[in-house]
Amino acid sequence: MVTLQTADNVLKDFYLDAITREIDGKVSPFFSMIEKTSTNVVGKSVSKLVKTGIYSGIGAGSETGDLPIGDGGDVITLVAPLKNLYGTIELSDKAIRASANNEGAFVNLLNEEMQGLVKSAKYNFSRMLFGDGSGLLGSIISAFGSDILYLDTVQGIEEGMYVDIYNDGEPYLSKVKIAEVNREDKYVRLHNASWTTGNAPTQQGKIYMHGAQTEYELTGLGALFSDMEIYNTDRSKAYMRPYIMEAYDLLNVNMIDNAIDAVEQRSGGRVNIMLCSWKVRRAILQCARDNNMTIGITTIGDNVQVPTYNGIPIVVDRFCPEHNLYLLNTDDFKICQLCDWQWMEGEDGKILKQVPGKPVYTATLVKYAELLCEKPCGQAVITDIDF
Repeated sequence: MVTLQTADNVLKDFYLDAITREIDGKVSPFFSMIEKTSTNVVGKSVSKLVKTGIYSGIGAGSETGDLPIGDGGDVITLVAPLKNLYGTIELSDKAIRASANNEGAFVNLLNEEMQGLVKSAKYNFSRMLFGDGSGLLGSIISAFGSDILYLDTVQGIEEGMYVDIYNDGEPYLSKVKIAEVNREDKYVRLHNASWTTGNAPTQQGKIYMHGAQTEYELTGLGALFSDMEIYNTDRSKAYMRPYIMEAYDLLNVNMIDNAIDAVEQRSGGRVNIMLCSWKVRRAILQCARDNNMTIGITTIGDNVQVPTYNGIPIVVDRFCPEHNLYLLNTDDFKICQLCDWQWMEGEDGKILKQVPGKPVYTATLVKYAELLCEKPCGQAVITDIDF
């Protein structure tokens, strides 16, 4: 007979490892190439000491001259708080009791919840990798009717998602459900939201992932390739500034090669992945064909086959800004985590807990982690690519 204790045991002993493998290995090829480590975790934060420049204790001189001065170079300490990442499943008491005498039905019930949890986790992790940590999903262009908002992008928005709306920097609507996403016309329709003509959100309004507006999300590429301070360090040092090329033109081989060369010249590292949209990938491949370059194929991540440019994998990501091409060295990135995914347990060791006053039980996965780029100067982006 299936009981709550049985469910707890199954969640601990079977589903946890499966969920961890699924999320860590299949979020995206980019995510799977990043090392996961707890080495630099100190308390509730990530702290990484990096040296800039070169060690000066090597040199040549005369037989009687001074020896080289041993100077280890400048030191920068990158510090960031660990982000709190959660995933919750919900089981009704009725559903549990209905499957109490049917183990197959109970397994199906859990599988359905887990599949939804994993799908949502992979979606949001992939979205965060391109964000700036604030949970920003889009800026408002205009409001229509009493529940429709036209946005500059709907790339990271899905039906069923809960969002917060800010107007002129102030909270406007909280925990509003997305009822519809129109990707062709770039608008969303909100569930149970309404406003009068004179009180509609303005062009200064923004949509954020619910609860994330105070920079609770991972520090993604949106933050790295910006002027904002990251890792408690300003951008005054060249080491902290990635290479940014503004194209405002059709993509060509010179642009790509210049960006790759800039990474090598500035950091001594090598680009090992290109991230882009479908349109940019087509532009890269056309550049290669126009210049009689061989287009190779390689396998990365979870056995994903992708084309290559001079041996560098070209990976399309649905959350990559449409007009950007990122040229990255994944060796410089780390997912710093206190631990891998774990179930939150009560004082009694139970995972499933009843929601007070409701015939519903919930279980919550948790992970404390942050995305850290140890060498910002070793990354590049080409922006504003025309088509």
